[in-house]
Amino acid sequence: MNPGCNSAFVALRRHVPALAALCGAFVLAGCVSSAGIAPQAQEMSAAEVGVPASAPATAVSDRWWEAFGDARLDKLVESAFAANPSLKVARDRIARAAAATSAAQANAGPRVDAELDLQRQRYTENGLIPPPIGGSVGNTGLFQLSGSWEIDFFGKNAAALGAALGTQRAAEADAQAARVLLAANVARSYFALGGLFEQRAVAERALAQRQEILALIRQRVEAGLDTNVELRQGEAAVPETARQIEVIDEQIAHTRHALAALAAQPAGALDALQPRLRTVQAVPLPADIPADLLGRRADIEAARQRVEAATQDVAYSKTLLYPNVNLIAFAGLSSLGVNRLLNAGSEQYGAGVAIHLPIFDAGRLRANVSAKTADLDAAVDSYNAVLIDAVRDAADQIASVRSIARQHTKQAEAQARSEQAYDLALQRFGAGLGTYLTVLSAELEVLAQRRRGADLKARELDSQVLLARALGGGYDAAAQNRFSNGADTVY
Repeated sequence: MNPGCNSAFVALRRHVPALAALCGAFVLAGCVSSAGIAPQAQEMSAAEVGVPASAPATAVSDRWWEAFGDARLDKLVESAFAANPSLKVARDRIARAAAATSAAQANAGPRVDAELDLQRQRYTENGLIPPPIGGSVGNTGLFQLSGSWEIDFFGKNAAALGAALGTQRAAEADAQAARVLLAANVARSYFALGGLFEQRAVAERALAQRQEILALIRQRVEAGLDTNVELRQGEAAVPETARQIEVIDEQIAHTRHALAALAAQPAGALDALQPRLRTVQAVPLPADIPADLLGRRADIEAARQRVEAATQDVAYSKTLLYPNVNLIAFAGLSSLGVNRLLNAGSEQYGAGVAIHLPIFDAGRLRANVSAKTADLDAAVDSYNAVLIDAVRDAADQIASVRSIARQHTKQAEAQARSEQAYDLALQRFGAGLGTYLTVLSAELEVLAQRRRGADLKARELDSQVLLARALGGGYDAAAQNRFSNGADTVY
């Protein structure tokens, strides 16, 4: 660069303190202000929503579904992670947010552009250029480097970067929340399918029992101990039980299709899948809301990062009320006639400063601050809502786990009693001492208890899945933020 250009930059650097003082004077003289605009919403604390500070810290494994000990479930979850469109959308949002972070970070640094412009044109006779050039056709050439750098006296670029980082981290947390939800939905559908097969087994057993009772009724009719009324009742029970099996088969098909969709597989890909809940291991999970729940749920972290992004947006909107200071410089070659472009006399250079200060804008900038402040209030209120719902969710699932355990004990006792009653009723009916109505009543109670037992087994596993999700599903906000902080230098 030409020595004269260097001297211009040196002189400009010498005047930076004076420029800062001038900007301060402009701020004092400016007419646009954000006075009186402040956020109203306040973030709720853990204690306010009922998270006990004395509860033990609890971590759920980020691969919690493997604790059930079912290799087929593990494979389905991995397949869903690899191909489910909802997770791909979440990853796309992260990439979009990361690009915005990169753009915000780039705005904080200097910018250098190169320009090459070669033109052939007719110069007007009535312009600034007199004849003989004016009125003639000639060539012009320009080759120039130009640079600019915005001096961030008031933290505008830093606030924009902070907002972009908050949005990026919220997108990352959203992706983790989607991952947890997807794994939970796969596991729940898998166990629901297993529960339907348990119900089908109960229905098949009921069909076999009713066929045995029908055979016994026929023997009694032949012996003159029963009439055709009992025979017709026994015959009607068989196709009704077969119909119930068909209903369960329809539900099994629908659940298989839903599970295949979650795993991003064709609808018929899981037609042979038949989970057995009795082989699934129960997962021990905490019986109390953990103290670190707020850092173990990705949806809470996403809401918190949106509050941070909104806070930085408010800060950015306020910096627009202050002077905008840009250092500019250029150096290059310009000539009339391309053949003289590289001559020494064609050089041009310059440096300067541009200061912009809003004085009257009919309230636009102040309205923008008000809007961003309202966005911040909305983000805080949304965070509070997510926080309250997360604590309620965890409390609900813990209550369900405890209740289902107690129900299991009572149901097992009730089923044992009903099985005994049915066996006695069947023996008395076979010996001619009881009626078919007594057998039918006892059988209905047995079937009801068997269905409840199968339903409780499926609900037990489902509640464990829901509790793992409610406790964060393996997400760790502190670890995620450490990762994000390390990744920030990449952008």
